[in-house]
Amino acid sequence: MEIKMEIPKYDKKNGISYNWKNGFEIETKIQSGEIIIIANREGLISLANHLLNLAQDDIPSGYHMHFDENNSLEAGSTEIIIQKK
Repeated sequence: MEIKMEIPKYDKKNGISYNWKNGFEIETKIQSGEIIIIANREGLISLANHLLNLAQDDIPSGYHMHFDENNSLEAGSTEIIIQKK
């Protein structure tokens, strides 16, 4: 199986553009000190796209993506921040 995805080009003026797959579901929690990400196929593809998006050369160190239950994650999820080193 081959999955193709389009990584939105970074724009300094507007920041990161997110490319979500329709029907995505993502839940996060911390259990016994471990971070757990539970997602359907669309959610996993969306997360992969976001990580590749953040890896672009034009995106500066320190830039981050913030997700919580009010922003893309399922209700009751633990918020997550993914930051570029």
